[in-house]
Amino acid sequence: MKIAVDAMGGDNAPGEIVKGAVQAAQEYNQEIILVGDQAMLQKDLEGHPGKLVTIHHAPEVISMSESPAVAVRRKKGSSIVQVIKLLKEGAASAVVSAGNTGAVMAAGVLMMRPIEGIDRPALAAVIPSKGGCAMILDAGANVDCKPVHILQFAIMGHLYAREVMGIKNPRVGLLNIGEEVTKGNELTLAAFPMLQKTDLNFIGNVEGRDICQGIVDVVVCDGFIGNVVLKALEGTGAAFFQMMKEEINKDWIGRAGLTMSMSALRNFQKRLDYAEYGGAPLLGLNGLIIVCHGSSTSRAIKNAIRVARESVQKDLTSAIQNSIHIIQYKGRNINAQ
Repeated sequence: MKIAVDAMGGDNAPGEIVKGAVQAAQEYNQEIILVGDQAMLQKDLEGHPGKLVTIHHAPEVISMSESPAVAVRRKKGSSIVQVIKLLKEGAASAVVSAGNTGAVMAAGVLMMRPIEGIDRPALAAVIPSKGGCAMILDAGANVDCKPVHILQFAIMGHLYAREVMGIKNPRVGLLNIGEEVTKGNELTLAAFPMLQKTDLNFIGNVEGRDICQGIVDVVVCDGFIGNVVLKALEGTGAAFFQMMKEEINKDWIGRAGLTMSMSALRNFQKRLDYAEYGGAPLLGLNGLIIVCHGSSTSRAIKNAIRVARESVQKDLTSAIQNSIHIIQYKGRNINAQ
């Protein structure tokens, strides 16, 4: 197994990307291909022992501000296009990138093609919840969706939660503004009965406050809502710790209490840190791609490589390819609408 890493993608590239890749190589005994400017990467690799990390030269970079579709077509030598090319050619078993998400998706769809039975790939972001984790998808790949896309997201989320997260019978919920069947917009009202007619463990509508309560394992929604929810949760966690720090530092009693509870607070902060969960798999393509936060640190990259490694070991892509039509929906192909 070799994992290809876009070394030029993200706010902290290439330094933090290289550092995370080296850490993953050493900790997991994992072969890694760093894709990017060879001279820059060789400089960042100086002093790092071992032969598990190699370089694939890619002279161009797609910036965060560029149009994804245009950049992918024009910049064939970019790190994003080259890293997907390695996956397509079989030189890599999985890809990790913290670069332009739209470009990663565009290159993935163009070069890897969606799995038969899947119209659009979806980002599956894992977030902390009571007693474990929950997954939300789509987390930003598709801002406008049809009901059948929500159904496909639910099936892919079910398979990921079962195969990779180890949840025997994942609970699937539809993100909505209320639990009642009659609530929602046109999309959720149409998607609800479709989800009911599958043999998924569909628990009905769930509200935003339910996501972290431990009552649902897979939350499905369109990418616009999913991304807003994900960013809101990240911002809330960061603001919570900042406000808590301000209150603690107001007097000596707070500072004394902090000393006594430091271990518990560190563990709590670790649970809320997105870096612990690596990246979000782009589910639904004929190849495994992990998309990371644009501001990913070396720890986030290392954990994203771990997620990619585990997904390859579980043969996630084949699981989706083989199971997408087994999930029953009126006894017909899920696209037959």
